[in-house]
Amino acid sequence: MPKKGLILFLAAGIFWGLPYFFIALALESFSTPSIVFGRTLIGALVLVPYAAATGVLKPALKAWPYVLLFAVLEMVGPWYLITEAEKSISSGLAGLLISTVPFFAVAILAIFLKDRKALRPRPLAGMIIGFIGVATLVGIDSLAGHIQPIWVLAVVGAALGYSIAPVMASIKLKDVPTAGVIGLSMAIVAVLYAPFSVPLLPAELSTATNTAVIALIVLGVVCSALAFVIFFALIKIIGPAKASLITYVNTAVALLLGTIFLDEPVTPGLLVGIPLITIGLYLAGGKDRPAKNLGA
Repeated sequence: MPKKGLILFLAAGIFWGLPYFFIALALESFSTPSIVFGRTLIGALVLVPYAAATGVLKPALKAWPYVLLFAVLEMVGPWYLITEAEKSISSGLAGLLISTVPFFAVAILAIFLKDRKALRPRPLAGMIIGFIGVATLVGIDSLAGHIQPIWVLAVVGAALGYSIAPVMASIKLKDVPTAGVIGLSMAIVAVLYAPFSVPLLPAELSTATNTAVIALIVLGVVCSALAFVIFFALIKIIGPAKASLITYVNTAVALLLGTIFLDEPVTPGLLVGIPLITIGLYLAGGKDRPAKNLGA
């Protein structure tokens, strides 16, 4: 990976490991629709004026059907599911479950795009081991009463959206500037969520803590606008499949912040599931060794 790609990879991983922590803080004062509306409105207010001033908004508007599809797959569904799930599961677990994105990416490349590289033994083994890790984690912690499986499935559903959206964007929106795509996407999501959020916001803001308000601002500026711009730049360098491996960093950041600052417990399921998921991620993102020439 080139040096620029490595820097972008680490930055995207850190910035997208932060949302789970800040979502937990924002939930202290805001509802799920208000959090999604707030972070997308703030993100749009940052990116749309810039996109308009630099002339990159017009190409995004011309490609609006695919921008809308990207917004639905990447934000409308996943951000609601993750935020709502964090009312019942820890932020660290949410971050860990999102690490299934590379497994879905491998499956999408193999099944729908007929990418034979994704069918090689190593990435397939990684996908299988990773899902066994998730299933083991869910099974152990469900039996122990630590989690409710429905919310685990909700986050895995968000991970599925996260895996489809970048692949679609890299094909259908590859010639559309990033700032235009992300700015317009966030504006669309904010409009869609406004009817559900705006009626609630006056009461929520009147009692909101400073911590929750700051968390919402960070979600909009850092974890949404800035993180997406960095991630799209990373995709252009290393491709969507490898870029999805930022979940290595995402998971570490989410678990660390949740354990240290939110006193989230390390459950038996996490102790068993984390190693399996980590091995799966490593295999899914690695390369098969070339076969040796056994002939004379």
